[in-house]
Formats: sequence, C-alpha cells, structure tokens
Amino acid sequence: MTAPVTASLTPSASPTLTSFTTIPDRLAGLSEVAHNLAWSWNRDARALFREIDETQWAMLRHNPIVLLQQASPARLAILASDPSYCARYDRVMQWLATERSDEHTWYARTFPELRGQPVAYFCAEFGIHNSVPIYSGGLGVLAGDHLKTASDLGVPLVAVGLMYRNGYFDQRIRPDGWQEDSDDRFSLDSVPIVAVPGVDGAKHLVVVKTFGRDIYIRVWTLQVGRVPVYLLDADLEENHPDDRPLLSKLYSGGPATRLRQEWLLGVGGVRVLRALGIAPAAWHANEGHAAFMMVERVRELCVSGVAYDDAVRQVRNRSVFTTHTPVPAGHDQFAVTEVAQCAGEMWKDMGISAEAFVRIGYHPEAGPNSFHMTAASIRMSRRVNAVSRRHGIVTREASRALWPGHTADEVPIGHVTNGVHLATWMASPIMKLLDKHLGPWWGHGQDPSIWDQVLSMDDEALWFTHMRLKHSLMRVVREEARRAFAQRTLETAQLVGAGTLLDPQVLTIGFARRFATYKRADLIFRDVERLRALVTNSARPVQIVFAGKAHPADNPGKQVLQNVYQFTRDPRFEGRIAFVEDYGMHLAHMLVQGVDLWMNMPRVPMEASGTSGMKAALNGVPQFSTIDGWWEEGYEGNNGWAITPEEDSDDGTSTANRLYTLLETEVVPRYYERDVNGLPYLWLTTMKNALRVAGQHFTARRMVEQYARGYYAPSILGDVLPDDPPTA
Repeated sequence: MTAPVTASLTPSASPTLTSFTTIPDRLAGLSEVAHNLAWSWNRDARALFREIDETQWAMLRHNPIVLLQQASPARLAILASDPSYCARYDRVMQWLATERSDEHTWYARTFPELRGQPVAYFCAEFGIHNSVPIYSGGLGVLAGDHLKTASDLGVPLVAVGLMYRNGYFDQRIRPDGWQEDSDDRFSLDSVPIVAVPGVDGAKHLVVVKTFGRDIYIRVWTLQVGRVPVYLLDADLEENHPDDRPLLSKLYSGGPATRLRQEWLLGVGGVRVLRALGIAPAAWHANEGHAAFMMVERVRELCVSGVAYDDAVRQVRNRSVFTTHTPVPAGHDQFAVTEVAQCAGEMWKDMGISAEAFVRIGYHPEAGPNSFHMTAASIRMSRRVNAVSRRHGIVTREASRALWPGHTADEVPIGHVTNGVHLATWMASPIMKLLDKHLGPWWGHGQDPSIWDQVLSMDDEALWFTHMRLKHSLMRVVREEARRAFAQRTLETAQLVGAGTLLDPQVLTIGFARRFATYKRADLIFRDVERLRALVTNSARPVQIVFAGKAHPADNPGKQVLQNVYQFTRDPRFEGRIAFVEDYGMHLAHMLVQGVDLWMNMPRVPMEASGTSGMKAALNGVPQFSTIDGWWEEGYEGNNGWAITPEEDSDDGTSTANRLYTLLETEVVPRYYERDVNGLPYLWLTTMKNALRVAGQHFTARRMVEQYARGYYAPSILGDVLPDDPPTA
C-alpha cells in the first residue's frame, strides 16, 4: 500500500482570510486579529472587539468574526477617528506581530538548539473557543489549553485534528428531563478556519485508502497564537457518499465510524504534514485516538527500506503518548477483523504478517480479537504519561499486563498533572486584582512563591469582585432562560428549573461536567429531606446550579441527568436547584467564575484529573470533592473540602452522609459567618488559599514546561532511556 501523496508535494497557495468590507483602513488589522484565536486570551484584544458593540459582543458569545460582519460602518468610522481607540489598536497590532516570532520566548531561551524543530500534537478534539465547536469536553479543552500555552512559551507545536462541521451536539432537555441531541452545525463564514489549497488547484491535499476505497482529504487551518492547527475533512464530491460525512461529527456513529475517523486522523494526519513539508522532530498522541499516527510512521520507514523492528524502535524514540482516563470504556477497542479491513493490507508495506499487524493493538485483558488503541499507543511510544499523580498509579496498575513479570512500580509510565491556561479561565476582574496586588507580570513568572502574596489581598476588594462575577452569572442564566422561552424551546413549567429564581446572596454550589455515572451528579440527592433542609433554610439557604451533557450513546448517563433535572421542578426545593442547558466553554467560563463552591464527587479512583476544579480555584472558588485526580495533590486542608477514600463506600451512602455533614457543620457556617463589615472573613481565607494553591501548582504553563523538559526535548535529542517495550 503506497502513500498517494509524498513529502515533495506542497499546496499551491496560502490560505486566504475572510475580508470585511466595512472595516476602515485605519483599523484593517482587526480582521487579522479576529483570525488568530490568540485574541481570546489577550485582554486588550478582547476589549477592542467589546468596544465596537458591547451588547452585540455579549449576544454573539464573543465571536469577533460575526461581530465584524454585523458591525455598523458608522460605528467603525467613529472608532477609526478616536485617538484613544486607535492607540490601543496599535498596541494590539504590535502584540500580534510578536506572535509571529518565537525569538524571545521561554522555549527559545531554554532550548535554543531545538528552535525550528516542530512537535506534532495529534488529538481527536480541540476546545479552543466556544465559537469553534469541535470539542466535547475535558479532553478537548485540555488540548486547547495545551496549544495556547505552547504558543505563549514558544514551543514549536503543530496540531492535527478533525473538522467536525456538525460539532458535538446541541442539548435540549425535554420537560420530563430526558436529553435530546441535535447537530451543532456551524457556518464556515463565522469561524477563523480557512481552507488550505490542494496541489495544482485541487481541493484535497492527500488521499487515504480504507475499506477498499480512496478517501480524499481536504485540509483546513486554524491559528492559535503561534500554533497552527490542521483539521481534516472528507466532505468532498470526489468521495463516496457514505464517506463524505465520516469526519463531520464528533464521537458519533458507533465503532465503525469511530474506527474510520481515527484511521483518517492518524494516517491522514501524518500524510498532511508530509504534504505541507512539515517534518516533526517529535510526535505527541494526546489519547489513544491517534495511535494510527504511529503505525503510519512505521509504514513510511519500512517503505524507505528500514527493517520493521528498527522502524518501530525509531518511531518509539520520537513518540509521546498521554492517556487521559482510568475508565475502561474510555479506551477505544475495535475488532481485529475490522482493523485489518480498514488497513487494507498495510502490513505488506511493513514487511510483516496480518497477525503481527493486529498484535500492535493487543492487550492481554482485552483478548486476541480486540485491537486496543491505548495498548497500541503505549507499545509505539517510548515516553508515556498519565495526567495526575493518582492517575499515574492507577494507569501503571492497569497496564501491568503489558509488562508481564513486572510490578506496577516497574511499569515505565509517568505522570504530568494537568493544568489550566490562566488567561483563558481567569475572569478579567480577578486578573485586574492580581495586576494591582502582584504587579503586571504575575502570570509570566516562574517563581511560584509570588502566589503566597495572594493571602494578603484586600478582603473587601476580593469579595466585591467575586460578587460582581456572581451577579453576572445569575444575569446570564436568567437571560438564557428568557431567550429559550421566547424561542419556545423552554416550556413555562421549566422556567424555574432553568435558574430564574436564583439569588446572588445565597451560597451557590456549581456542578458542571459530563454526565457519566461514575461522576455521580445525583449523589447529593441521596437523602432528599436532609438536602431540602439545607436548601430551604431561611437564615442560611443553599442553591445548586447543574450543567453538563451525557454522551448521546450513554443512556445510563442520560438517566442520571434526568434524575437531577426532575429535582429542579420539585417545589420542595423552592426553585433553588437549577439546570442550565447546552453546557459549553462559554457557560463554563461563567460557572467557574461565578459560583461560590465547586462540587465534584467522582467514584474514586475514576477521575483522571478534573481540571474544572482548577479553573474554579483560579477564580477564588474553593472545591468540595472526593480525593481523586488533581485534588489528591491539590487539597491542603485550607483551600476547600475533601471526602477521603476511607469515607467513600461503593454505593455512595457514606460519601453522601459525609457530604451533608460537611455542608451542615463547616461549609454553610463558614460562608454565612460575617465580620463587622459584613464580609465572610473565614470564607475569604479559603478563597485566597484556593487561588494560591492553584496558581502555584496547577497552571498549564507548569504542565507544558514539564512536557517540554521531560518529554519533547528528550525525544528530539535522543536522550537514552532503558528500552523496555511492552510485550506484543
């Protein structure tokens, strides 16, 4: 099987950006700013767009391309003649110019010999901004934060993903609480994604053969600061009608579609980079969906004359693999017969048998008839990591079968605890407080001790800022309910449950994540009367805001969601239980910034990391959680509340009892105890410690620096590690 496109082929022209005829020449660069998603984490750039039309900016959920399309020419003309606006515009354009170079970045200073040697980063989804809905949840958002931080640090990352024109899905909750799913299709005119021209005027850039048919792949590009993202698309007339929608929807269509998507991501992604003339010096597979990327690279080497075992060794030496889930269902597995048909006798190019080919994905616990994508990724990567210390322990134990005769401690899998991108997830008012208290460079330094100064922040300023964010959240929740009611997607009986009666003066708990059963969203309803007493206490009430989606194929998860939703309509809770529909990045920002307490109750040890709690903490919102994922490392006793593993039973009863007890005896009293100035002084201490710990240890900067030092640079430089591959 010979690759249809070789590295010598290059696109015929550069991508063309959307033009906006209404923008005055003086502000022409606004188009360029809008087409680089770095604007989304630059406060000055965001302010430029917001000032064009603040109301429209909010209604459009911060989409600058649509804003510029709809902007009044008269308004833009006024801004073009405003010296203050133009001065700020010029500063933003100067900043954007620096984004074209990595000369003065952390990576250039730390690894000057590695400049210009790209690292390919493959992932099935990217959550970069809500206006580009090609993500489903935590994996994609983490990948987006990784790209943004790589841009900030100057790490020469090149990302590869898939172009989901129909997104993940839009969520609507029926009156009975059952989740309905519909396509989240977006217009290409509304996003900063542009086509990469093919060779000699063709729309496609590469061809991948699978299941006996050629699939022509068109490529789109998205710029994330210094990092280009290449998205693969099969929706071309040249393709068979059954193949055109293959890459149109995220995680859809069952195993048959998933296999094809992952084959095109891995094999097609490698060929796209070759066609673009990009020669990665290291390759990072973010989750097992990208395992075929390594298989294709082995095939390339074998075709060039390298023996199979040597090809595997070379690919392993340059490959990094990150696994994100301890849950067995999170590891994709396909029937070996299907994989063999998908590969189309690729093994002949590799000089091995079909049996040897499918054993690349062999996992002893999955059996000989299953191709295990995580096992394949581990087998083809020299450097493998989990995403928290606890997850590393769980992953090493779960992977022992790949290293028979070894103890879990001897399994060569490390961990890099996840972190979050400060400039994306911290509210602007919180960042302005830190500007004033820590100085303007607090987010760029490498000394974690600067975060200790957070403990001396002014109580009144912090509380006023938090309450401002809380009011904003409540206003957005009410407006979303009003909009849905006006559009007749929300019935009258659902209005209360949508959060219209939420009170910003009341202790507000947030729970927002994917509705999987192990995350136990309904655990807090285990004792309804005990919860009702907490929620409806006239002196010290509590309210809870839920959000999140169940996977379209996860009926048990949908049943948990339905159970939670039905409580929003229960008059016994007096409108203090709310569920906000269609959870995405825009709503996530509002929630982690605007609630008082972040709740997370996963069944231990099934939470790999749980970055939403980090995001909340970076806004001064403490976490209340079982000890799992990042919280095992992050909980210090004064920055939130924890339920220890010994307090957690299999059925959740003891966890629920401990949850209620902590709320009754510690959490609620601490929130409502006020000093002579009416400030919750003990609660503010917890808020400050939450912010301090998150800032010191759980930022994406720390995370990406760890990847660069411990994974990328050694892979490029060929640092010697004991070669102890898993048994095939």
